[in-house]
Amino acid sequence: GISGGVVKKRRGYYQQQLERLHLGLENRLGQKVGSLSGGQRQALALLLATMTPIDILVLDEHTAALDPKSSENVMRLTDELVREKNLTTIMVTHNLKYAVEYGSRLIMMHGGAIVEDRGGVEKQKTEVADLLGVFNAISVECGN
Repeated sequence: GISGGVVKKRRGYYQQQLERLHLGLENRLGQKVGSLSGGQRQALALLLATMTPIDILVLDEHTAALDPKSSENVMRLTDELVREKNLTTIMVTHNLKYAVEYGSRLIMMHGGAIVEDRGGVEKQKTEVADLLGVFNAISVECGN
């Protein structure tokens, strides 16, 4: 279960950390992780990954298989944890909304090459339509 490695004296701490997920997991430490929904598992994995001191967090499509509500919850938690712990984060995503909304720098790649690199004010002014334009131009060049 979730509590497999939980030392009794730290149980309260873990419950407090799980509470911030807003998924009711703080009262389910005995439940098997495999019985959790995809969103619950992803949020739990994110929380666990940031509970030990780290400098860099790498997220590879960490919301891709989630329903929209779970995806928004995981992104809210991601943003909260990254800011709170001042983490350098590399987030790989095909979700253009998240690429625009989160982070201080946006790098768009195609075929292993960087085709867009936006930071600062340029990143802040970037909209999903801008990225779609770049994507569509690349698709036309590739014959798609």
